[in-house]
Amino acid sequence: MTERVDVIVLGMGVGGEEVANSLAGSGLNVVGIESNLVGGECPYFGCIPTKMMIRADDMLAEGRRIPGFAGDSSVKPDWKPVARRIRDVATDNWDDRVAVERFEHKGGHFVRGAGKLAGPGKVSVDGTTYEASRGVVIATGTSPAVPPIPGLDRVKYWTNREAVKVEQVPQSLVILGGGAIGVELAQVFARFGVKVSIIEGMNRMLAMEEPEASAVLNEVLRRDGIELYLNARAQSVEQHPDAVTVNLEEGRKVTGQQLLVATGRRANLGDIRLDTVGLDPSSRLLEPDDHLRVGERLWAIGDVTTSGGFTHMAIYHADIVINDILGTPGPGADYRAKPRVTFTDPEVGAAGLTEEQARQQGIKVRTGLQKASVTSRGWIHGPGNDGFIKVVEDADRGVLVGATTMGPRGGDLLGLFELAIKLQIPSDELRHLIYAYPTFYRGSGEAVRKLGPDVHTPLR
Repeated sequence: MTERVDVIVLGMGVGGEEVANSLAGSGLNVVGIESNLVGGECPYFGCIPTKMMIRADDMLAEGRRIPGFAGDSSVKPDWKPVARRIRDVATDNWDDRVAVERFEHKGGHFVRGAGKLAGPGKVSVDGTTYEASRGVVIATGTSPAVPPIPGLDRVKYWTNREAVKVEQVPQSLVILGGGAIGVELAQVFARFGVKVSIIEGMNRMLAMEEPEASAVLNEVLRRDGIELYLNARAQSVEQHPDAVTVNLEEGRKVTGQQLLVATGRRANLGDIRLDTVGLDPSSRLLEPDDHLRVGERLWAIGDVTTSGGFTHMAIYHADIVINDILGTPGPGADYRAKPRVTFTDPEVGAAGLTEEQARQQGIKVRTGLQKASVTSRGWIHGPGNDGFIKVVEDADRGVLVGATTMGPRGGDLLGLFELAIKLQIPSDELRHLIYAYPTFYRGSGEAVRKLGPDVHTPLR
């Protein structure tokens, strides 16, 4: 059976839901197809519930910082209210009924199932083929990437999904992966009394960010009692009656009651029949043009693209595609100032290029760095003010191409630099802004004023 519609949205995560709701609200006949939860990873297993967990561990940390600054304190962690809040407030107990009804109230037609491309403008699901006159949007998102470690398939491990759903924390936790998901969850569970170990194959945590950020974070995590195994690769995994052991090189072993696999994400592209629309079925990610087109009347957004990876990128992509389908295209995608935040304590915000990435592009680099603790607000803040602000400048053009804002409210400080990078505001203009005193963001101006010669600026 074939049904003709205006638009098909294959995958109703954050970006797909945005496209489907907006186009349906504009009067188009839209079919949204999703086999899992409408809204995707972010509201149910990612951004929202994990940040509730992080908010809880931040409150514990602040309570423990009271002695010597504001009196005495005795903090006893309790996971029950955290688990309850996630179920009641964040995820609606992992029921997407409200999200489905929101789409249907806009006039959309929702289909629960695993859709597959069936030729240009066509998607099949559960025996019905939908044919779109305006086009198809691929927004199938990602799933946890599980490495092929011997024995792992016989272990009851967690991914981020099981970690978010946990109602009672384990006594000990081993985490494979020191990226954003791994370090965020490590700090959460450590501050709730769990003995945590992280195994990371690179020589530092958050290896994609500035090395100064990794150095500070390594110190902070160790202060939280977390054991770090760097340059370490799992050789095999063993399940015991009440524990899991990860075997490393040279006979080293790391054992915990629970294992969390946080080794990245993989795009859900392998089973959607890309070959039927002329795309490589073995593609790990899709490479769209600046209006997110990957073919005739075919768009791809969010995590399945080379420029995805974050909820805010999926929403950014969605807006471009909505305008393109409606025939009112605006500016194409601009990733020069692409922002990202790791919500550890301290937060690690970054936009644009790292120093190393800039040098790899042949840019003549100048860097400036200001430690958070020695700014006036950092000194006032006291404990918990670890971090810095680092700016990366194209010295030939006198504009910033990257920045890292690590510290209290590090993610919120990022906005100034994202704007400066995108609009190519001259560094000299940033030097002469009036920065309110005493604020955390005043350190931004101090970092810009410290732009030095074409050499690496160490964190002292």
